Order: sequence, then structure tokens, then C-alpha cells
Amino acid sequence: MDKLRTLEIFLATCDGGSFASAAKSCNTDPSTVSKAISRLEAQLGLTLFQRSTRQLRISSAGERYAQTVRKMFQDLSACEDELRESNEVPKGTLRISSAVCYGHLYLRPMLKAFCQRYPDIRLELEINDLHVDIIDHDIDIALRTGYLKDSRLIARQLSPMDFLTCASPSYLKERGIPACPEDFANHSWVGFRIKQTGQLQPIFLPDKTGQYLPYELHRDHITDDGEAMANMCIDGFGVAQLPHFLAKQALQEGKLVSLYPHFRPPHPDSGVFVIYPKREFMPARVRVFIEFLNESLQAMGEGHNYTWAQNWRHEVSF
Repeated sequence: MDKLRTLEIFLATCDGGSFASAAKSCNTDPSTVSKAISRLEAQLGLTLFQRSTRQLRISSAGERYAQTVRKMFQDLSACEDELRESNEVPKGTLRISSAVCYGHLYLRPMLKAFCQRYPDIRLELEINDLHVDIIDHDIDIALRTGYLKDSRLIARQLSPMDFLTCASPSYLKERGIPACPEDFANHSWVGFRIKQTGQLQPIFLPDKTGQYLPYELHRDHITDDGEAMANMCIDGFGVAQLPHFLAKQALQEGKLVSLYPHFRPPHPDSGVFVIYPKREFMPARVRVFIEFLNESLQAMGEGHNYTWAQNWRHEVSF
């Protein structure tokens, strides 16, 4: 900051032709201007102004230096204007990282409408289930099911993560419809292995009062890919408990049926979250994308504390 102030004084001296004029322009006194110019000349090892008792004349070195300094200030001002505009107007590159299943099934179908609404925003979309450091990887927004508690990040819940106990009609015709939780021990299950922990996703089933409790059941088939899990369930491999965003299309198309009402795992980190770095000033491209996400999910019957699964019919009939 001292150097920038000195350069401002230098340009004011060039433009005003005297220390007194520069002092008035910079709201200081001639002695301060004179000392600032002397320090600058000492740093450069150059004479920037020829001094006499009557006048102050810029040297050839001073003229060349003034051209460079003036251009530097012009470039800096233009850069600040551009950055200020990009923070206020939705434009520029938006870097998004999304969990695989949610990215394919929910996020990707929304993007065309978003880009049509904001044509000056370019997307860089990264699809994976890795919980990467979004600050180190220069990511604007991450969509995650469950989230890491990083004090440098803000996490807002887009929706809960509701699960449905699903099976294909063909499987149920062949193996029968379970009448109670204990019957599930005689059925095949498709299990999900959580990549981050290597553990199997727990199974929850309702007791007679409708309260969901954990059950230890054998998984005949296991996968670590959500879409593979849903498709194996559709193909009749067995029963699976699918998050709402994985089950939705297959339920709507009749490829799967839900045996029970939805349930939510009993831990606070279960949900779909939008995550972004803490910033005092949020870029407009980030702000409008979060607004668009919430708007799109509301149109799909979802919000920060509910999903469409809450109203899904679960009666099974053939």
C-alpha cells in the first residue's frame, strides 16, 4: 500500500508539475510529496525529476516510468471493475462438483434450463463421489449427500435424504410379498457399500408401531454404485433400500414398488447439501445457481425438510 501511495504521488507530480500541486491533489503537504519522490528515486537508483529553484522538470527516465505506472493503474482499475461486475452480474465460469447419482439423475437435467436463463455463465461439471477439498480444487459449489464438517465451508440442506424399501414386481411375484420385517430374512437383498468408509449401508425396517429400527440381514449382492444398486433391484436381484433420488424414476415407471412408507436414517448428516466456501461477498453466479437449485427442487416437490417420497403410495398389488 505504501508503494501504491508513492506511485500515486509520483503521477500527481507528473501531472501537476510541482510538489505543491501534487500535495493538493493527494491531500497532503509538499514536504511529504518531496520525501516520497526522493525515496522512490533512491529505490530505483534513477533521477525522475530535475529540480531547480524555479521549476521541476521530469527526466527521460521519469517519462518512461510514468507511462508504465499509468498503464499499471489503468489495468488495475479495469481489473477491479471487471471483478466487481462479475461479483454482481451472473457471468463467468461456475465450477460444480456433484455426487455421482445425484449429479446424473437430478442435477444434469436441470442444467439446460439454468444456462438458458443465464447464458453468460459457463459450466465446469465434475461428477464423482470423492469428498475433495473444494477450496484447494477451486470449486465454487459441491452437491453432496452427507457432508464433511469443514469450518471453512458453508453447508445448506437442499432436502432430506429419504429412503424407500423397494423391489421389482417380477421379484415379488416370484418370492412373495413380505408381511412383516421378520419375513425379510427369507428374501434376497441388494446391499450398498459406502466408498468413504467401506461399511455396508444399514437396513432399517418398521416395527408394529411404524418406528424404523436397524435390522441385521444378509446381503446376497453388494455394490458401491448407487445406480447399479437401483438397476439390480429393477432386474429382480432382490430388495433394496434406495434414496429418493435413485428410486424416483423407477417407481414412477412401475419398474419398482415401495413396500413401506419412506424413512430417514437417524443421524444428522443424512441429507442432500449444497456446499460452498465461506465468502464475505458471494459471486452472483453462485448465488443465482443456489436459487435455481431450490426453485427447481420445489417444482419437483422437494425442499430443505421434505421430499416427494413423503406422499408416495406404498400399497403393493398385482
